[in-house]
Amino acid sequence: MFICFVEYRIEAAAERRYRDWIAGKQAEFPDFKLYEGTDQPLLFVEVWEAEDGEEAERIKKERCGERSSWLDMADWVPGGSAKIHAWTFKPINGRPGLC
Repeated sequence: MFICFVEYRIEAAAERRYRDWIAGKQAEFPDFKLYEGTDQPLLFVEVWEAEDGEEAERIKKERCGERSSWLDMADWVPGGSAKIHAWTFKPINGRPGLC
């Protein structure tokens, strides 16, 4: 299983709009988890699980693509879509020579 993280900060003035909007996205895509920084309020991380690297790339493209409906939130991110970061992680447990 692969994990795709999407990280961004929301402007304080847009917090209510963001929270209302993301609630709709959570209803539409119930499989992702959303976290807010405890030390950095309004810093959010979405956690998406994917079966393989190909699915993780598809998630990243859906989240960060120029034609994605997710980009509606870019107006609430200081620096716009360039400040919405996505990373994919793969498991290493149980592989020889690794932790």
